Amino acid sequence: MDPLDNPYTPNAGATPEVMIGRDDQVATFRMLLQRVARGRPEQSMIVTGLRGVGKTVLLNRFEKIANELDWEVIAFEASKHDDSHFRQTMFTQLRGALLRLSPRKRWDEWAQRAGEALSAFALSVDQTGTFSLSWDVPPAEGIADHGDIALDLIDVLVAIGKAAQNREKGLAILIDEIQFLSTPQLEALIQSINRTVQLNLPVAFVGAGLPQIAKLAGDAKSYAERLFKFPHIGELSELDAGLAFTEPAQTEGVMFDEAAVKLAVQIARGYPYFIQELGYQVWAVAEGNRVTVEDVVAAQEAYEMKLDSSFFRVRLDRATPLQAAYMRAMAQLGPHPQKAADVAKLLHRESTQIAPTRAELIEMGLLYTPDHGYAAFTVPDFDKFMLRAIPRLEVPPIQRRRKRG
Repeated sequence: MDPLDNPYTPNAGATPEVMIGRDDQVATFRMLLQRVARGRPEQSMIVTGLRGVGKTVLLNRFEKIANELDWEVIAFEASKHDDSHFRQTMFTQLRGALLRLSPRKRWDEWAQRAGEALSAFALSVDQTGTFSLSWDVPPAEGIADHGDIALDLIDVLVAIGKAAQNREKGLAILIDEIQFLSTPQLEALIQSINRTVQLNLPVAFVGAGLPQIAKLAGDAKSYAERLFKFPHIGELSELDAGLAFTEPAQTEGVMFDEAAVKLAVQIARGYPYFIQELGYQVWAVAEGNRVTVEDVVAAQEAYEMKLDSSFFRVRLDRATPLQAAYMRAMAQLGPHPQKAADVAKLLHRESTQIAPTRAELIEMGLLYTPDHGYAAFTVPDFDKFMLRAIPRLEVPPIQRRRKRG
């Protein structure tokens, strides 16, 4: 079939031709914005899930919905940076939102106060005023200039929330990969959203991250479990997975045989990214306007090779030999969460010796801790890939630290 007509999109964060199986989350977000717009507090959201389940795609859908409802939106991906970089990112994003709420020439007193709070927020990390060279708004005194990231961000979001409220609009903050925020940055966000809720301001927040973010948020602030909903998204049901294969094809006049759908669902195991990759490869080998079970079989090798060479391999390539051995040992023990002591035993080490490696893999986003003392892969089927990529477990020798002279 013509590759130009291929309706499947195996790219990071790319919106699929048809979004299947996320109606509940979409409805929850729409209700969040509608209730907040009417002055009725509603819990914001932190969406959790493994890699490849469509968290970024869902955030993109939320952004579209917010725009349709005439909300201002800031959307960005969090990264591991110090508080100064986090301030700069928030300043840049919130400045754009404020200017979209109201151009400088039409600022009222609420917008002016918000602009001054933003200037003070930026100057807290850059006394030279570098961030505000093209901004030219004098900083407020006594607002967002405490030098404490949480107190400063509270002041800024409250000021912008009041400016938005005066314009009868709302501000939606969408942040992806929030597990990469430092504890102070996450605490600042939680405290700021909590304050806007207390003041009944039209500010809504949605974060997306790996499964451990629910625990991290609760550890940061105990009231996070009451402030947010934590919807977890995972693999699609068998019915929805089948629709994710067939409906995009139907938009191009192509039909799947029933047996082909059943096999494709079995291979992709309901994971949205896997569905897009397999669908893409099936399209490349199928002919005419029907997809047969033979087409799915023919596409499977290319599908697995593509996943191995990109989706999986890029993660393994970041690991040191000991980190790779740790993940290979986990894979050897099975696909389920593995106890740290069992992995250490397989590596012929004590748990205390291997604990730093485990912590590094969690910090890198390759593992998460579903329960105390256990770790699991953040990527579906990564255990199978590790067994293919490293057929034999080889444990690096223990490195003795040199004594200082």
